[in-house]
Amino acid sequence: MTPSVPVAEGFAVVPPVAVRKPRRRGRTTALIGAALVLGLVAGTCTGYLVQADREPTKLPPLSQPVLAQAKGEGPEPLSASRDRSVKTDGDLRELLIEKPRSAEKDDWLPDDGWMDLAAFAGTYKEPGYMFGHLTTEKFRRAVATGWLDDDHGVEVRLIQFHQEETLAAAALAEDGQYWADDAGDTDSWLVPGTEDGRVYVHKRPETEPGYEPVYSAEAHAWRGDITVQVLVFGSEPIEKKMIMKLVERQMERL
Repeated sequence: MTPSVPVAEGFAVVPPVAVRKPRRRGRTTALIGAALVLGLVAGTCTGYLVQADREPTKLPPLSQPVLAQAKGEGPEPLSASRDRSVKTDGDLRELLIEKPRSAEKDDWLPDDGWMDLAAFAGTYKEPGYMFGHLTTEKFRRAVATGWLDDDHGVEVRLIQFHQEETLAAAALAEDGQYWADDAGDTDSWLVPGTEDGRVYVHKRPETEPGYEPVYSAEAHAWRGDITVQVLVFGSEPIEKKMIMKLVERQMERL
């Protein structure tokens, strides 16, 4: 009898297969094998002798024909109006929107408009972390302008990156959008003419003991290797059309 075999649940029982013993090789099989080996050797020797009596076949030349080179001048370089790097590699301050004539300059901003890495990182709640992050992201330079007009203050920043490996400008804009949207009680709109730039109006003011409530709005966008940040604050709620107009003007200059 065939011994019983334990089977896992859900699997069919397969009976054992009888193993057939190999047949012993006889003299006839050995002779046929030897004849095949001798036939291969004889064929190889015959082919070698036939090839030795023939004249050598000439090989094709290794040199290639000379290719005709295109004639005429190459394409003309892009004009300044079409080459965006002509603008962004120059004085970045010239791309900032201008302060209204009736407004006063914000004393907090640097006099020459330039912000180094430490100054820009200092605008964040965790400047130490931001300094290291911007260094990793290949921060290049930043400029800012701002003014006080009636009951509102405005600040506009342009942050430029080397962008050799990553799209750092887009990433910084996305980070700003994330935190602006996370504030709560906030309305946001897409900035026309941009891929994903957005404006945020915070309806809930910031309050601290001893100070008046401060309303704010912000915009985060990017173009090429430059991040655009627009901040508006005041004692009254910020209107959408006000900050939207500012960021649209700034994006047009880029």
